[in-house]
Amino acid sequence: MPNPMATPQELHQLPGPRPVTADLLRVAVPVALLLVSFGLLYFHVVVKLVHDFATDDNASHGFLIVPLALYLAWERRGELTRLERRPSLAGLIIVLGSVSVLAAGTLGSELFLTRISMLGVLAGTIVFMCGWRHLRTLAFPIAFLLLMIPLPAIIFNQIALPLQLLASRVGEQTLMVLGIPVLREGNVIILAHTSLEVVEACSGIRSLAALITLAVVYGYFTDPRTSVRVAIILSSIPIAVVANALRVAGTGVAAQYYGPGVAEGFFHTFSGWVMFIVAFAAMLGVRVLLVSCIDVAARFRPPMRKVA
Repeated sequence: MPNPMATPQELHQLPGPRPVTADLLRVAVPVALLLVSFGLLYFHVVVKLVHDFATDDNASHGFLIVPLALYLAWERRGELTRLERRPSLAGLIIVLGSVSVLAAGTLGSELFLTRISMLGVLAGTIVFMCGWRHLRTLAFPIAFLLLMIPLPAIIFNQIALPLQLLASRVGEQTLMVLGIPVLREGNVIILAHTSLEVVEACSGIRSLAALITLAVVYGYFTDPRTSVRVAIILSSIPIAVVANALRVAGTGVAAQYYGPGVAEGFFHTFSGWVMFIVAFAAMLGVRVLLVSCIDVAARFRPPMRKVA
């Protein structure tokens, strides 16, 4: 507060408020440089990733991940503004290490490494500019971005083939229970009038990835308890596997009575959507059951005694 007894010359020399333009430039210039640098480094990586989202059904859910992650980060804006900035040089080390991973992935033509390095650069930049507490606050939105990165081929194949065999085996057993003559050879179900091959697209890994993503979002927005969220996510895995196996069995039954044409085209796509809705409904039921069990257990829990 200026001294009321100050002379006009002294009042003229008092520092005025900092111009808003200077503050904006102080923030905008580093952010712009970071965005340009990131774009130069990862332009081709991002373009190929978006192309996979558009052309690979197993990765099509990736279009939803970035907007949701941005929303999750926006939710934490109040907490972030209250945190004190404590930049750390460790963030620079993380960034350099992530750029090395990008170089290794580029030289080795390994898409997974180039894509995962983006998250490392993002995390390291936050630590370098703001500090570890900011990174802890944004840990969940950044970890959520992992769901947009397709699995490397070596891991994908290790998961897809067992799922194909499991789906075909469950389909065979279901058809036998229904009294339909069937023979299975690997992932091929042989019926009286036709044969059905459980190919990679029918392994269920597509619905598994989508249902896990949906379980993470659903658990986050519907229950604040970590145990319930984890249980919902874990339950989505067997639910997706069983739902896909039942879809294969239903396709076999339809092919037996209505011909092999029902295993392709509209019916095949429609049955996939129906079973995904059924799987999501089952996941909702799991949460209701979990919450009910927790509430019942809380009622019968003996009250804690107060220690004088």
